[in-house]
Amino acid sequence: MASLKALAPLNPLLVLDCCLTVSRGGRRRFGNIAGVFKIMSIAISALEEAEVDPSYMVKLAKLATTEIISSKEIKADWQRAASSLLVAIGSHLPDLMMEELFLHLTPQNSALPAMVQILADFATSDALQFTPRLKGVLSRVLPILGNVRDQHRPIFANAFSCWCQACWQYSVEYPLASILDSDVTSFLNSSFELLLQNWATSRDLKVRTSAVEALGQLVGLVTRTLLKAALPKFVPTILELYKKDQDTAFLATCSLHNLLNASLLSEKGSPLLDFEDLTVVLSTLLPVVCSYTNLKDCSNFSVGLKTYNEVQHCFHTVGLVYPINLFTFLLSKSKLKEDQMTFGALCVLKHLLPRLSEAWHNKRSALIEAITVLLEEHNLGVCKALAELIVVMASHCYLVGPSGELFIEYLVRHCAMSDQEIDDLVSSKDSFTPANLYYTFQQRRSEVKIGGVRPTELRAICEKGLLLITITIPEMEHVLWPFMLKMIIPRLYTGAVATVCRCISDMCRHRALHNDKMIRECRTRVDIPRPEELFARLVVLLHNPLAREQLATQILTVLCYLASLFPKNINLFWQDEIPKMKAYVSDTEDLKQDLSYQETWDDMIINFLAETLDVVQDTDWIISLGNAFAKQYELYTSDDEHSALLHRCLGILLQKVDNRTYVRDKIDWMYKQANITIPENRLGLAKAMGLVAASHLDTVLDKLKDILDNIGESVLQRFLSYFSDKTKIKDSDDIHAALALMYGYAARYAPSTVIEARIDALVGTNMLSHLLIVRHPSAKQAVITAIDLLGRAVINAAESGISFPLKKRDQLLDYILTLMRRHDEEGFSDLSVELLRTQALALSACTTLVSVDPKLTNDMRNIVMKATLGFFALPNDPAGAVNPLIDNLITLLCAILLTSGEDGRSRAEQLLHILKQIDHYVSSPLDYQRKRGCIAVYEMLQKFRTLCVIDRSSKFNASNLPSAFLLPSRDALCLGERVIVYLPRCADTNSEVRKVSAQILDQFFDISMSLPRTGASSSTTPTESSYAALSSLEDVIAILKKDTSIDPSEVFNRVISSVCILFTKDELVATLQGCSVAICDRVKPSAEGGIQAVIEFVTKRGNELNETDISRTAQSLLSATVHVTEKYLRHETLVAISCLAEHTSPGVVFNEVLVAAARDIVTKDILRMPGGWPMQDAFYAFSQHNELSSLFLEHLISTLSHTSVHKTDTTKGDLSVDSVVTRAEDEILQAAIVALTAFFRGGGKIGKKAVEHNYASVTAILTLHLGSCHSQSLSGQQDQLRILLIAFQAFCECVGDLEMGKILARDGEHIVDEKWIELIGSLAGCISIKRPKEVSAISVILSKYLNQPVRFQREAAAAALSEFVRHSNEGSGSVLEEIVEALCRHVSDDSPMVRRLCLRGLVQIPPVHINTHTKEILGVILALLDDSDESVQLTAVLCLLSILESSPYGVEHVLLNLCVRLRNLQVSMDTKMRANAFAAFGALSEYGSGAQRDSFLEQVHAVLPRLILHLLDEEYSVRQACRNTFKGVAPLMEIEDLIPLLNTQRFTSDNRSDYQDFLRDLARQLVQHLSSRVDTYMSSIIQAFDAPWPAIQANAIYLSSSMLSLTDDPHISASYYYQVFGLLVGKANPSRSTDAIVRATCSSALGMLLKSGNFVSWRADRLDQIDSGRTSIDSESSSRKGLRQNEDIIKLL
Repeated sequence: MASLKALAPLNPLLVLDCCLTVSRGGRRRFGNIAGVFKIMSIAISALEEAEVDPSYMVKLAKLATTEIISSKEIKADWQRAASSLLVAIGSHLPDLMMEELFLHLTPQNSALPAMVQILADFATSDALQFTPRLKGVLSRVLPILGNVRDQHRPIFANAFSCWCQACWQYSVEYPLASILDSDVTSFLNSSFELLLQNWATSRDLKVRTSAVEALGQLVGLVTRTLLKAALPKFVPTILELYKKDQDTAFLATCSLHNLLNASLLSEKGSPLLDFEDLTVVLSTLLPVVCSYTNLKDCSNFSVGLKTYNEVQHCFHTVGLVYPINLFTFLLSKSKLKEDQMTFGALCVLKHLLPRLSEAWHNKRSALIEAITVLLEEHNLGVCKALAELIVVMASHCYLVGPSGELFIEYLVRHCAMSDQEIDDLVSSKDSFTPANLYYTFQQRRSEVKIGGVRPTELRAICEKGLLLITITIPEMEHVLWPFMLKMIIPRLYTGAVATVCRCISDMCRHRALHNDKMIRECRTRVDIPRPEELFARLVVLLHNPLAREQLATQILTVLCYLASLFPKNINLFWQDEIPKMKAYVSDTEDLKQDLSYQETWDDMIINFLAETLDVVQDTDWIISLGNAFAKQYELYTSDDEHSALLHRCLGILLQKVDNRTYVRDKIDWMYKQANITIPENRLGLAKAMGLVAASHLDTVLDKLKDILDNIGESVLQRFLSYFSDKTKIKDSDDIHAALALMYGYAARYAPSTVIEARIDALVGTNMLSHLLIVRHPSAKQAVITAIDLLGRAVINAAESGISFPLKKRDQLLDYILTLMRRHDEEGFSDLSVELLRTQALALSACTTLVSVDPKLTNDMRNIVMKATLGFFALPNDPAGAVNPLIDNLITLLCAILLTSGEDGRSRAEQLLHILKQIDHYVSSPLDYQRKRGCIAVYEMLQKFRTLCVIDRSSKFNASNLPSAFLLPSRDALCLGERVIVYLPRCADTNSEVRKVSAQILDQFFDISMSLPRTGASSSTTPTESSYAALSSLEDVIAILKKDTSIDPSEVFNRVISSVCILFTKDELVATLQGCSVAICDRVKPSAEGGIQAVIEFVTKRGNELNETDISRTAQSLLSATVHVTEKYLRHETLVAISCLAEHTSPGVVFNEVLVAAARDIVTKDILRMPGGWPMQDAFYAFSQHNELSSLFLEHLISTLSHTSVHKTDTTKGDLSVDSVVTRAEDEILQAAIVALTAFFRGGGKIGKKAVEHNYASVTAILTLHLGSCHSQSLSGQQDQLRILLIAFQAFCECVGDLEMGKILARDGEHIVDEKWIELIGSLAGCISIKRPKEVSAISVILSKYLNQPVRFQREAAAAALSEFVRHSNEGSGSVLEEIVEALCRHVSDDSPMVRRLCLRGLVQIPPVHINTHTKEILGVILALLDDSDESVQLTAVLCLLSILESSPYGVEHVLLNLCVRLRNLQVSMDTKMRANAFAAFGALSEYGSGAQRDSFLEQVHAVLPRLILHLLDEEYSVRQACRNTFKGVAPLMEIEDLIPLLNTQRFTSDNRSDYQDFLRDLARQLVQHLSSRVDTYMSSIIQAFDAPWPAIQANAIYLSSSMLSLTDDPHISASYYYQVFGLLVGKANPSRSTDAIVRATCSSALGMLLKSGNFVSWRADRLDQIDSGRTSIDSESSSRKGLRQNEDIIKLL
């Protein structure tokens, strides 16, 4: 739309075509139809007459009217836009447009109001074309006026107003009579009557207001007859509207003005209204005048101003017809007690006086009389109107003679309203709000209106009026001069002095030719003040240089013009001096920047007065001036600051007087007039006394002594008054304060030649101690100031060459410190600010006392610093009190530094002592404290630098002393410790702190470069480089001073680069070791800067650090890491630690980190530390570092490899060295495992890469520590195991081995039996499958750990190796050889588990290599078969089985030894052992052929009885092993019937009857085919009778009985029959055998023997043996048992 608006004037037809196209369909089709209509109206307005096409315009008009009539809305945006389009068409074709509108001017048309509004808009926009067509409009509108609804009447009334205004505009160009024919007049009269009779009386205010407005426009167009008849109704109707709002009043006033013009000023006849008829109207209008003043600052000010002007026009219209009547009316109204009437009358008089001056000329005296009466009116609104009227009267020469002076004094009086008086006036009076005031106004304290006028506004009007009278009305000179001089002296007019002086100056400037005449007039008038009085008054009023209206400048200017009134010598001096003083106060804004401007200005005034007195050299005039000063005390209140200056003025004057009596009288008068309860007045009095003391010291001291003697109140009385009347305390404080100040200033201004004795007397008598009882802050300040002045007097005397020590100086310091403390019982108002001021003065006084002799002791120094340094922590507000205090504190510290110490070293110590006390504030989190601290340090360094310059002109010969005595050494500055305190400030958030801290560093290094170095200090930096770095640092400071917006990071980089070069090695080390404070800085950018500095130092000069330096630096950084809570700063600190490790010795850094971590693990709950565990973050940082990742991992592996877990059997109180070392190692181990876990989890891609690279080492060390942790788990301490398992799990996650992780999760915490060995085996197997290429490397590492002293680690290594060895074929043969060698070497290990695992590993050698090592393996097996540990033996048997299955080579050499050892194991109580021993023997049968056959067969026969007996062993595994073995060895026995026997069901059956049948058949085969071995078999079988297994005993019983019953060999029968028979008898006895199966088998065996064929022969033989035994006489006692057995057998038989 904006573009189309810009294009429409350039190509209107094109734009119209486009808009017409778009607008088809109306607003329902195109939403922004209002915008289209507006653009079309702009385009039509831009058309030339030749471009207007009526037919085209018809289209557009119809388009617009169609849209208008389509809705009942009246004020829609699109409707107003359509109206503007029709108005634009009417500007070219008015008839066409109006004809289109006339079509819709019917009562039934809902768009009728819109059509009328369009006609009104057209009349407003083009009156010249509309007015000739007014008749047609009225003829169509009048018939429908009676039926217009109330809501539409304002539109029609407004239309009539517009049409009438068009007529009046038309009358400017053409005669109005040409269009106002009888018809039009008739139409207008009818309309007037309708509006007046019906619409103007409507209840709707909007209808009534619009009707009155229309009637106001119609009054000049209707006939006078109709107008006269309408006046009685029309006037009250208008006046009624004044009770409404401001806008309504304005419309009513406009209509009233038109009515008055039509009825009073018509050329067609006499006035239609008499003045009596107008009084009601005028009385109504007078209060309306107030609306202009009341609404001056409101939003509807313009409406109020218009209303005010219209009201004045109404009065002017009446005044033109009835001037005298109106004058009388206004004077009468001004005398009423109604303020709004008086105000309105005065405003109208002010307005009409210039306009009706001729008519009112004879009424001058009456006007002056009436105005004089109003001069005492207090309403500010009336005063304002009166002041304005006075100015107008002056311009018309109404002010002459005494009455003129009276009016001028009235203006001066209101010019003299001070701001304080205005505030008092506002608070004492309510704002004037007349009851009949129609308009409200907002009130604020600074803009409160009294009588509708602000006091400040009244003052400004009076000032401007007075200046206008002075400058623009020459006739007023005779009234103003010299009358204005009288206005300077009175106290009442003090506030108007600036304006009065300006008026006097203007009169003197513009009437310079008559200056002498004016001066003569001044001197001849006795009522005019004397020049001395004027000078005294004006000099004192100079006090405030910032007073409003440039008071000081105006006074100085008027003094120049009035110089002729004073002695002749003054004029030349003032012409030279006054311009300087005017220049000082000319720029008030610049003046405000100087906090001491008031003191400076007062001193200038005193100097000006002193030099003026010196120039005069007229004693009488000076005495007269002194009397004038003395008289002027009554002009100032006691709390007026001018009183203080008046004291000083009188004091400097008395200094110039030699008359001692006069001086004594005046100082008595001065003290009497002084209000010492006011601090300013008290100070002025004291300074005045001091000025007098410069010439009359004894007189002043006598006066002070009189005051002291007349105090009349002892300390006891004061103490008692504390409980009765605290007002007395205040009065006493004031007297003491004044007395102290007067003593102080007396000492300050007194001549130095006589001051020493006075000061000694004052201090020596302890008079000052009596002043310490003061409580009020101002009194304390006075006493402190007095002490300060005493000290300054001593200093001034020393500067004058009269030096002497201040006695009891430390006592005075103590007095000051006592006075500046705050007492809780103090209850004075505004105590905080006053206390700060007191403390600021106290610090200044301390500085003064510290600066005098004797030198300050260290004890006193500490007392002063302890009492004052806390001020650095004061808040900024109130700045006016705090800033001077801080400045004074810094000055005090500098003074302490300058005045203490005897040599360079002691001064350096003094400096460091003070700086360390300030460090707390330098690193404060608050900006203002840091700024204060840094500024203090910088100022002190500047002072210290001056001390470092040898004073060759000192009183002793410096050349005879070594420089080390005069200068401190560089080391004495502790530069490293100091720099790390201020270096972070160079990155501070505050630009001022950054600049000052850089200056501090520059000062430090600049000083250090000039100091000698000790022999121990060393620097690797060339001197040239150091100076270049210092120069670079100074360049940075210069940049900061010029441009504080420079990038702080760039500045800081340059600073640390310079500092890095400037450091010596020791300073660098000290800085790094103290870096934790900088990193923990509570300002984030500063902490970052500290970290950056450490990185820079380590990067560039880390190679200079030894291991101790690195260790301590790492400890400092770790301490910072712990204390830093923000994650970002912790990360940056860890970056610094990583940098230290990278550029120095990483192992040292890693050790420190582990030690810190171990300490935290023991002493802290690392899982619940806020912000996380810092050491874990350090582990993460190392693991993610490109350079350190692998190094750190290798360090952890190395730490774990050299540390093992110890069983913590020591008690809690065990503090032996071994126990402490053991605990430390355990803690380091735990920390290393935790670090390893963090490495796996937080290393990211870099860490994972390092882990992958060190996979074998990591796996090996974790595996080993599984064994170590298992050892602790067995003792109930599973924490280490859990931590290790977490690390192992993290390792699995890191390398992506999920299967190994599952194994750990499943079996990780199983500690029973040998589960952990199986776990290691499972892990090893998993690794072998997943990472076969790593097996060889891991195996090599583990092989080395078999030599470890820790048993469980050896077991873990052996367990892993026993699994890895089977996969070692992926590596080289040498690796396998090494593993085999290690395993073989450790088969004799102390640990049975190691022996077993080594053997297990040997037999798992890959098949391709097993044959090479078979002999070694068999040798190991053979040895371990005799092992003392059964588990090892079992493993050996199992391994034998394994090796026999996998490798058939090399068995022959150890076959017999194996058989022998297996035979021993076949009787083991361990089931597995027996079973595997039999199985192994069976396996050996494969090798029983060839050369070894016979030998092996012997072993078979040896083991055969045992093998047969265990065919029905109690354990199934043993039975199966024996059956298999029997089948294996049976072929070797070469018995034909044996093999079929073994294939029978009886052989494999577990039924005892089947087994016994098998035994009987087998015994038959053995007796038949192996009769030669029966004897051997029987021996073995009989031995089995005592086997631990009942089943084997039963088997042996049955087998032996079977063989005896079946054998034919008498030898066998003879040898074993009796023995077996006897054993069977014994076993069958229940008392000897408790097992049922044994007894049952014995019974069966006995039966078998008794039934056998060999029984008869065996019986005969046994009976013979029994008989022979019985007859033998010498039978031995040993045979008695056999005899008893035989007897049992016989009984059985």
